[in-house]
Amino acid sequence: MAISINIQNTPNPNSIKINTDQTIFEGPSSTSLKSGDATEHPLANALLAIEGIDNIFGIRDFVTVSKTADAEWDTILPQVEKAFEEVYA
Repeated sequence: MAISINIQNTPNPNSIKINTDQTIFEGPSSTSLKSGDATEHPLANALLAIEGIDNIFGIRDFVTVSKTADAEWDTILPQVEKAFEEVYA
């Protein structure tokens, strides 16, 4: 099933918020993972595998992606969009 995403800037220039039209993180608790953490969540794995991503925080229908200070959004964002497309194809 395809997913629709909406990328929003946040007050932190190293973080973006991605809203979706579907539930991507089940349950009442949030998911918070750093690069190198192990998880069985396919989207979390795909995002954390992108070079330059430091951590993610997700709950229900959104995920906040934070990059390392030296990484560039111009390089990371296309890979983030591709991760959503591949996981929710």
